[in-house]
Amino acid sequence: MTKTLLDRLCEHVVSFSSDVIEVEHKDGKEWVFSRFDNVREKIATFASSSSDGKELRANLQAACKKPVRRILGGQVYIVKVEIHDSLGKDAFRVSIAPAPKLDPAAPARFTPKQGQYLAFIYSYTKIHRCAPAESDLQQYFRVSGPSIHQMILTLHANGFIERTPGQARSIRLLVPPEQLPGLT
Repeated sequence: MTKTLLDRLCEHVVSFSSDVIEVEHKDGKEWVFSRFDNVREKIATFASSSSDGKELRANLQAACKKPVRRILGGQVYIVKVEIHDSLGKDAFRVSIAPAPKLDPAAPARFTPKQGQYLAFIYSYTKIHRCAPAESDLQQYFRVSGPSIHQMILTLHANGFIERTPGQARSIRLLVPPEQLPGLT
């Protein structure tokens, strides 16, 4: 999954423990600020007519529709964008919060395909006493490497697994085994 400009800005802000981004349009530019302890600091400026300026506005407009889950620095966050008026122009406030962990008492909501991947991860780990590599998943499901990687990212973003970026065989299942379907 390619990171958007908004994803990269959120990742930057989270890296120095902030959780708010504000974007204002003035003087033909998109002004990007971080807010931390009521201190506002400019972190970027993009010409509104540039590809970055257009991408940022498109990212913000898309994220206004509903909060999105994003992986930032290896952790899952909920990114919520709100529009407000600033001197007659749209301004954006982006809040970034850690995603809540799955409630073990509530049944996990995953697609049948995701359930098969989760069941495979569980079975493989139980048999081999280590998590499967992406190549093990690729061999079992007979799909391309990028498809496997995308599924791993999706399972992580939805809170079904944890993993350590850059560390092989680090997938850890977060769904209780009794909620998993049978492996077919």
